Amino acid sequence: MPKFLRTVPAKLLTLVLLAQATLFYGLSRGERTIPARPLSEIPRQAQSWHMLREHALDDELRNSLRADDYLERDYADARGQTVNLFIAYFGSQKAGQSPHSPKNCLPGSGWVWTVSDIVTARVPGRATAVEINRYIVSKGEQQAVVLYWYQSRDRVVANELRAAAFTAWDALRYNRTDTALIRVVAPAQANQEAAATQAGLEFIETIFASIRGVLPH
Repeated sequence: MPKFLRTVPAKLLTLVLLAQATLFYGLSRGERTIPARPLSEIPRQAQSWHMLREHALDDELRNSLRADDYLERDYADARGQTVNLFIAYFGSQKAGQSPHSPKNCLPGSGWVWTVSDIVTARVPGRATAVEINRYIVSKGEQQAVVLYWYQSRDRVVANELRAAAFTAWDALRYNRTDTALIRVVAPAQANQEAAATQAGLEFIETIFASIRGVLPH
């Protein structure tokens, strides 16, 4: 085997090409569409968290996102901690219809990342903790903790490459490619990243069952 083919970039490229080929094959058979409940059914009140406001994307962002359904809300708890919840649901990942990774979108909006790692959350319906991406970003004096994951077929995935591989497998095995990106942003006051992370995880643990309830399994 040529030495280049043993390198990490070559292996990643191979995985992406295989995923694309499998996805193309799966969709060529006529994709199976799974009905989803409206994201608006996610409650505005969840234990100590209550909705402050709901956002609507402008036409440019909505056309760029190309999601079949989306939801963006601000929530606050009794202590005054706030979080922003954003969900984009894609019933099918055809050309141009797939989740945009926050790792790509946030830098384009002027945010600079300082930490990128994985944290865990204990959520209802899971015997073990799930892994979630954590992305600490700043813009000027602002700082925030971004927590996000991909969810499809009741599967919680943090890694983008694994999410793409699962999509290819679902296309081949189940003839479906539906997925959702779930993102929670917690402002970090006075550089309190640990407190913001904890608040974000507490919100996720509270709202997860409601999100799971509206997404196809």
